[in-house]
Amino acid sequence: MTSQNSVTPSADGIAASARAAAGKGLPPVHDWNPPFCGDLDMRIARDGTWFYLGTPIGRFGLVKLFSSILKREDGKYFLVTPVEKVGITVDDAPFVATDFVVEGAGAEQTLTFVTHVGDHAVAGPDHPIRVERDAETGEPSPYVLVRDDLEALIDRKSFYRLAEIGEHEEVDGKSWFGLRSSGAFFPMIPSAELPE
Repeated sequence: MTSQNSVTPSADGIAASARAAAGKGLPPVHDWNPPFCGDLDMRIARDGTWFYLGTPIGRFGLVKLFSSILKREDGKYFLVTPVEKVGITVDDAPFVATDFVVEGAGAEQTLTFVTHVGDHAVAGPDHPIRVERDAETGEPSPYVLVRDDLEALIDRKSFYRLAEIGEHEEVDGKSWFGLRSSGAFFPMIPSAELPE
């Protein structure tokens, strides 16, 4: 909530501040700790679509700019500039991994994911893959860590492709079907639960 004397945060104001702070590469949002200025009526849907005031943001450059200043703290999402921090709503994960590239094989295999805003993440110890399962339906939702506590939901077509290159491995005395990348194994589903 903002006081009567404060200025209500706006997408235009945040975008202008982000452009002013932009340099090469991603801004150092982890180093910025400005005061909280209130919540912005901005939402990222599960499919990666950004909405402002209930309307989809159609300009890719603006979505990419906003995604570059996204920060997660205590399970909440914020757009952060050197001078302000505003809360936004994220339905699931802030990014969607829409494709991946496989390089190498076996223990040398790497999986590089690409998000809908052009970020790249090489799955491994610093960028783990995890799978959550819906308690009612059992449907899996796979994620990969992109950066600084920000994950991407791996889209369905990519998940099906990943399932084709998965392998079985023992983890803590239990057989798992999962993925290998950058020397790490990421369990996805217990082998016993796979259809014959």
